[in-house]
Amino acid sequence: QVQLVESGGGLVQAGGSLRLSCAASGRTFSHNAMGWFRQAPGKEREFVAAISGSGGITDYADSVKGRFTISRDNAKNTQYLQMNSLKPEDTAGYYCAARRAFIGSYYSTEYDYWGQGTQVTVSS
Repeated sequence: QVQLVESGGGLVQAGGSLRLSCAASGRTFSHNAMGWFRQAPGKEREFVAAISGSGGITDYADSVKGRFTISRDNAKNTQYLQMNSLKPEDTAGYYCAARRAFIGSYYSTEYDYWGQGTQVTVSS
């Protein structure tokens, strides 16, 4: 059974940093794109970042470019999201996702596996 488990969320002050991790089990994702999405209360789930199977191609939402960095360690079957210069508007549940394709996607419907989410709260 495939599982994606996020960790690393928490409460941080504006300007601070957090590093999210997503550990995959049940199959190897080294040939699969992975991504991060987030959802704030009352809002739709939105794309944050994606990374290709090899890690060589990354993409980011405009709102996080220059502040967030997505990476992966295929030997550990784990992806990461380093979040710097956090803002209150980054407050949301953050979800890890993986898809049966080599390249990532902006669209949540194109991902096949999801984690349960981890909460990130940024205070002003």
